[in-house]
Amino acid sequence: MKPELRHLRYLLAVAEHANFTRAAEELRIAQPTLSQQIKQLEKAVGVQLLERTGRTVRLTDAGSTYAHYARRALRNLAAGERAVLDVRDLSRGHLRLAVTPTFTAYLTGPLVADFHTRHPGITLDVRESTQDRIEADLLADRLDLGIAFSGAHLPGIEATALFTEALSLVVGPQHPDLGAPGPLPVTDLEERQFALLSGDFATRRHIDQHFADHHVRLRIALEANSINALTEIVARAPLATVLPDAIAHDHAHLTPIPLTPALPSRTVTLLRRESTYQSAAARAFAHQAVEWAQACSVLTRP
Repeated sequence: MKPELRHLRYLLAVAEHANFTRAAEELRIAQPTLSQQIKQLEKAVGVQLLERTGRTVRLTDAGSTYAHYARRALRNLAAGERAVLDVRDLSRGHLRLAVTPTFTAYLTGPLVADFHTRHPGITLDVRESTQDRIEADLLADRLDLGIAFSGAHLPGIEATALFTEALSLVVGPQHPDLGAPGPLPVTDLEERQFALLSGDFATRRHIDQHFADHHVRLRIALEANSINALTEIVARAPLATVLPDAIAHDHAHLTPIPLTPALPSRTVTLLRRESTYQSAAARAFAHQAVEWAQACSVLTRP
């Protein structure tokens, strides 16, 4: 007997849950059936793949090796199925896209809306995620494309530069620095109160590193894990924040103030998995993203 695709899926489900009962529930099969199928797989490959200790199940060394190739085989099969269903004229299709959180405030809306206008037959799955998760999901074939930042990427990730994102001090109409002439020294900021993005955001880590490099300790009065909440708060309170310039340009009640030394700019990149099939929808979106970045008057391509 040769292993079948269901055997691979069953093995990976048990490995993920480390439990036959939970794996059977996810697969919607009876637990005895699942156990029997795993035994069939072990007999077919001639080695023990799972070690059962009480209620916990884990992969053996041989099982870990086999599971690695099983995952690869299922990913390649899924890519092949998408290739067969791919429609070159873009009359239908599906695109899975993820972006890091700040992009939902100024980039995702116009880019996705323009893509939908051009290709209304393509369905989109758009989600917000951290850069680490985006890259992991690309490698696991849970995403087609991601938009994040340049830097040290995981092996197997290909990045295409789109544009340079600048950040500035941002204030609302209630703030005393509104209308301040010229760049503001970062050393003066210790006297202000700040509302900043929470540490879940890569932007916050970028901000913290800049001020730490210049030995400036900010007085943080408020943290928010929502761009919309942060912009609304700063518009109504005498608190300063730091945000990408593009977000301030999109809000008439927010004003960016340049700093000296300025916060380092960041290169926004389009991410994809190397050496894998790209659907017509993914290729079209990638082309449009580069085209959009080149044409946008607010953003400057590196």
